[in-house]
Amino acid sequence: MAKGQKTGGRAAGTPNKATQNAREAISRLVDGNADRMQEWLDRIAEEEGPMAAWRCLTDVIEYHIPKLARTEHTGPNGGPMQVQSVEWQVVEAKPEDSAGL
Repeated sequence: MAKGQKTGGRAAGTPNKATQNAREAISRLVDGNADRMQEWLDRIAEEEGPMAAWRCLTDVIEYHIPKLARTEHTGPNGGPMQVQSVEWQVVEAKPEDSAGL
């Protein structure tokens, strides 16, 4: 095998089976208990405060909904984007303009 060459394995970005199985199990847990989660979050909020309930919710959601990647937008040749302003003007319709409608 030459230095730096891969000889197999999974493609880049493909999760391993254990990770995929864990995500699917968490997804089933969340989907199967969606109606009960509000009760649990309410109880956590009463006992530990709203921030604890929020952290609990975000911890669960992290494994259920994929995180979005940041995207940087640039202008031509990687430079800054140019923003062009647009102004809208309301124009009163004349009665003869709407005769064909």
